[in-house]
Amino acid sequence: MGSSDIMAGVHEVEVVVAHSERATVRVGDMFVKIDADQGRTDVEVEAMAMAPVPTPEILWRKPHVLALAALPGRALGRLGEPSTATPAAWAAAGSAVRMLHHAPLPPWPGRSVDWFASRLDEECAWLIANDVLPAEVVTRNRRLAETALRPWTPVFIHGDLQVDHVFVAGDEVTGIVDWSEASQGDALFDLAILTLGHPEHLGDVVAGYGTDVDHDLIRAWWSLRCLTNVRWLAEHGYGSPDTFPEVAVLRSQP
Repeated sequence: MGSSDIMAGVHEVEVVVAHSERATVRVGDMFVKIDADQGRTDVEVEAMAMAPVPTPEILWRKPHVLALAALPGRALGRLGEPSTATPAAWAAAGSAVRMLHHAPLPPWPGRSVDWFASRLDEECAWLIANDVLPAEVVTRNRRLAETALRPWTPVFIHGDLQVDHVFVAGDEVTGIVDWSEASQGDALFDLAILTLGHPEHLGDVVAGYGTDVDHDLIRAWWSLRCLTNVRWLAEHGYGSPDTFPEVAVLRSQP
């Protein structure tokens, strides 16, 4: 079945994500992703083939465009909103992440400690120079974020495991989407992105993950992720930084 056959009879298009780098739209029972960087699409396809967890079915693919079947269930949650998923569903997400981290390493090396350190330096300077946050809040979070920048044993990470990238039905994970950032990396990075803005479910995720993890390092990754994402969000049309959940997390960090 070709793309024209799948599109037949569709009368509505829902824009899921749209900015200058990529766009995702829902068309009927599929998602169409358009990415300016063909390399990200290549990584996504290969990562889904390698991952030992449920992923969307690829319906068709063309240069810069990827069509994926919609997953059953709904997202585990959304950043900035309370999650209605059960603690068991959060634990199931932790178990799925553990399976991924035990899989053979992908061929992409991922970002280094030095890369994160350089990015952190640039973004903290921008936050203060543009008066986005008080210098004390930036400094406090930077001090915490820097503790995440230590040697780690690389594992297969999703790389952008936002809570709305994990789909569940009841207490089971039905699939994980958006694999374009998959690489080798720190296991705690994935756990941190999954629980960002949902600290009340950190214990559930860790219980499902099934091994001891350093909660302080996860909190450090929360700070680093937020500090380095605010400018990108502001420059890609997501509104005023004051409204970002990432800014709320930075303000709440001890």
